Amino acid sequence: MTTPPGGPTRILIADDQEDVRSGFRLILGSQPDMTVVGEAADGLTAVDLARTLHPDLVLADIRMPGVDGLEVTRRLAGPGVPDPVRVLVVTTFDHDDYVRTALRDGACGFLLKRSGPGLLIEGVRAAMAGDMLISPQITVRLLQNLAPAARPAPSSAPAPVASAPPSPLTAREQEIARLVAEGLTNAEIGERLFITAGTAKTHIANVQAKLKVRNRVGIAAWSWENGLAGPAPRE
Repeated sequence: MTTPPGGPTRILIADDQEDVRSGFRLILGSQPDMTVVGEAADGLTAVDLARTLHPDLVLADIRMPGVDGLEVTRRLAGPGVPDPVRVLVVTTFDHDDYVRTALRDGACGFLLKRSGPGLLIEGVRAAMAGDMLISPQITVRLLQNLAPAARPAPSSAPAPVASAPPSPLTAREQEIARLVAEGLTNAEIGERLFITAGTAKTHIANVQAKLKVRNRVGIAAWSWENGLAGPAPRE
């Protein structure tokens, strides 16, 4: 990855744990297209630094002293903010209400710390490209919760089944969409299909364009609605 013409992405890290901030700094600082310009151990400091340093992106934990990451997101990226800053939430806590609140208030992604450095880097690049990345585990669970209950069979004779419209996707793109719905990352899709992560990313971009969806969640929802994938069985 080469450094973009405008210079590397300038990142502010907000997390109350020093070891986490150090780890993120090492991961992001190792990328030629990223640089860490500041750190904050609490929400108020994060907001103040964001307004003085003008970073391209803020990484925000959920639980921080004083002002939490959800409020940081609302203040920096929420509706009505005159000069919004991209906020990528990276946290240990994946409660559904946290995810919905963060995305409603302008977060450009929601990642779990346990997802690993690869997804963190991918999430930053997705945010800077105007996309949104959500940890695959969260995507699958949210879609499971949104899956409609099976409709009971009618007592009368069944109506004729209408033929389904042809899929806008090629066979390979349908396979990509199914794997996205399973919650796989680009690297995991590449390993499954014996292609590079970059090729998987290109396929996903093509799928998004054909389906006219904004992100992986839209791809997963389409896959479920069209029978390519479904919720995992509940224990």
